[in-house]
Amino acid sequence: MNNCEIGTVTEFYMTPFSTSRINEILIFTGFLFMYFLAVVGNLLIIALVCVTPHLHSPMYFFLCNLSSVDVIYVSTILPKMLATILTEDKTISFHDCMIQLSFFIFCGDSEIFILTSMAYDRYVAICSPLHYSLIMTWKVCFILAASYVILSAVNSIMFSLLTSELSFCSSHTINHFFCEILPLMALSSSDTKTMKIILSIEDVIIVLFSFVFLLISYVRIIFTILKIRSSRERLKAFSSCSSHIITVVLFFGPSIFMYLKPESEDSKEQYNILSMFYVAVVPMLNPFVYSLRNKDVLGAARKMATIIWNTITLFVKNKIYLG
Repeated sequence: MNNCEIGTVTEFYMTPFSTSRINEILIFTGFLFMYFLAVVGNLLIIALVCVTPHLHSPMYFFLCNLSSVDVIYVSTILPKMLATILTEDKTISFHDCMIQLSFFIFCGDSEIFILTSMAYDRYVAICSPLHYSLIMTWKVCFILAASYVILSAVNSIMFSLLTSELSFCSSHTINHFFCEILPLMALSSSDTKTMKIILSIEDVIIVLFSFVFLLISYVRIIFTILKIRSSRERLKAFSSCSSHIITVVLFFGPSIFMYLKPESEDSKEQYNILSMFYVAVVPMLNPFVYSLRNKDVLGAARKMATIIWNTITLFVKNKIYLG
């Protein structure tokens, strides 16, 4: 029987990087740059979708959702990590740790559901173009959005409550740069077999099922595109989903490898590296992937830049004239 009482721990100590102070400063600079690009890039995507009428379609609705989740994702994890490196204060309160964990799970699940919804949207647009407007109505889009927000929130609350009930007596040191469920379960002195089973089942249901759905959708999309006779139309169809394919590979690749691979001696170091990739790198790259490979988004960005530049120029001229 475990004599350790639940709730005795008040704070954790994070040891994300076992390296010199100079290397930590370099890591801080790199992640600060990635955080800035991720927030600015995704907020720009959200602004473009909101203010540009021809981007008011299901495809860009889900893209706006994805950008919103990415902003929350990086803002939940990176500021605390940056503060830890800068101040060398590696403590995080139990309460803050549980909040960070809940937002992490919520954002991770939401991103999976959003990418799956985007794949369904592209599948209908390319494989059933004549029925697209009848199938992908705004009502359907809002139902999908409400569904994945509720499912992600319920899952987040469930795992946060289960984790908060664990005992942490043997150690309070988290070998990670944020509060994530696997390192916390490894740290706990409680029996976590039930949680591991639930987590494994959810991995299969949510991650693998979504990935298989994505795979089947894009296999059918590719076969449909190959049947198009016009090379121009074929290229246009492929371009409309190529950005999404890149994002899916970037997100699901590390996630599936990290959660389903067997543990080994080097697994902790690999886990930290892969976590950095999908927590910081992917949210930073998403705006570039969707803007640089999308003529509609690029056109809207140029138009907005022109309007802003003309407004600033007019303001300066009026200021000089009145002055």
